[in-house]
Amino acid sequence: MQKTKKSGLPESLGMRHDPHFVELLATKTSAPRVRLISIDRIDPNPRQARNELGNLQELMESIKSKGVLEPILVRPKGDRFEIIAGERRYLASKNIGLKEIPCIEMNVEDQEAMEISLIENLQRKDLDIFEEADGLKALMTLYGYSHQQIAEKIGKARSTITEIISISRIPESLRIKLKEAGINSRSTIIEISKIENLENMSKLVDKIIENRLTRTDTRDLTKLFKEKESANEKIKPKFFVFNYIPKDNKSYKLRIEFKKQVVSRQELINILEEIIENLRKEAAATKDIDKA
Repeated sequence: MQKTKKSGLPESLGMRHDPHFVELLATKTSAPRVRLISIDRIDPNPRQARNELGNLQELMESIKSKGVLEPILVRPKGDRFEIIAGERRYLASKNIGLKEIPCIEMNVEDQEAMEISLIENLQRKDLDIFEEADGLKALMTLYGYSHQQIAEKIGKARSTITEIISISRIPESLRIKLKEAGINSRSTIIEISKIENLENMSKLVDKIIENRLTRTDTRDLTKLFKEKESANEKIKPKFFVFNYIPKDNKSYKLRIEFKKQVVSRQELINILEEIIENLRKEAAATKDIDKA
């Protein structure tokens, strides 16, 4: 059967970032594919999208044992070189005392260097969601890219790019709170970014952390905040109501009203179990009275 619609990343050189991306980039220049450059002549990339480079110990041990298996990408800056991609390999090599490191030299401008750096990091999945958002936002604000152009550059849907970029508006203070609480779910963080008012956003983050809300719970609470924001109203307490109507048994229905706005699924399960346990105790106590 003939395939009529291509899927995956575009095949053009400027967009592709499959496992051979580095080799493909090397064909854009007439310089030697790989050359050894003194580490002392190489500088980190000031536009590096990644804020934290993580633990380098495992990489250092690998380089000690097998050497640098993949060259880093650099570009000339006067009589020195600036890293485009491969800063972890550069630092690991420097830490173990290597004097030279294999490099692919590219003559590219700031814009293309940033594109390559971001794509290389995204390919390796080294960026957390906030670093990814800030990197994509920079492509848009510094170089005037539209969401559609960014989507074409890195091979993702435009709607996905829009969602990720929206995360960049979450303040650093709330990012720290989420990281410290171990909340790194992309879908949850995207829901948080949908809140326009920063005060309400902070309240939402506090409730997520306090109640350990699931993605579904977070989405429901986000809708509440957004409804009030769209009506330009001050958010008033709206108590949570649980309704249960069985599909096959129409002889009863269950409704529980709470004195707070948000109740997680696990909390609801605990409450129902508590109700059942109390009913059993009351039933047992009634039997004892009847016997007496």
